[in-house]
Amino acid sequence: MKIALVQLDIVWESKKANLEKAQVFVEKAAHEKCDIVVFPEMFNTGFSMNVPTIAEDEDGETASVLSDMAKRYKINLIAGFSAKALDGEKGRNLAVVYNREGKIISKYAKMYPFSFAKEDQYFVAGDNTVIFNIDGMPASVFICYDLRFPEVFRSVAKEVQAIFVIANWPSARKEHWETLLKARAIENQCFVVGVNRTGKDGNDIYYSGDSRIFDPLGNKICSGGETDEFFIGEINPRDVIEARSRFPFLKDM
Repeated sequence: MKIALVQLDIVWESKKANLEKAQVFVEKAAHEKCDIVVFPEMFNTGFSMNVPTIAEDEDGETASVLSDMAKRYKINLIAGFSAKALDGEKGRNLAVVYNREGKIISKYAKMYPFSFAKEDQYFVAGDNTVIFNIDGMPASVFICYDLRFPEVFRSVAKEVQAIFVIANWPSARKEHWETLLKARAIENQCFVVGVNRTGKDGNDIYYSGDSRIFDPLGNKICSGGETDEFFIGEINPRDVIEARSRFPFLKDM
């Protein structure tokens, strides 16, 4: 299974510019015969707290464009964007999964808003995990700060073969990013695919990409640098079955 990791250098609060860039990378991923293309958290605006400007209906423009791209290029797609919450004031930080027909097969709301950046004041926390099937592979997805809470990953471990983590993770804590991704792969004996952005945002925070795929034993399969906006990693879901058979640690939970 080929996965395209898109470390987008997000244009601050410009949906038009970011959707145009996304189109280029989805087309490239399809040309490279990738099965899944993954974009970072809030890929269409950057990690902004300007909810009135950036949040849209869950079935709004961004959702429509993503669905169209997945269907047109016959590729599975995972991307993060913000939507309006039911209270009409706060937003929801979402990760949405589209299949090759452009249909939404899963929608996850970030369970742990990043209070250090006051995200909890602007975004409603999600209240449940998700599990979905992507080309026959059971998987889950989390968003950025969720990575610091191993118990929520543990809750889905036995039912999945891959966990996707989309993020806007600052370069100042890049060592934490890589270490935690690796730890989540080892302790849950599954693939962990972490996709982070590059560049500098509207708050002058720098992001160094460092997207990674780790296998069920914690071995690094691929990694992106500070300027790479697109690269490909390949996984075999059968490796999860084999690892868990050889080392049946999860049964002792």
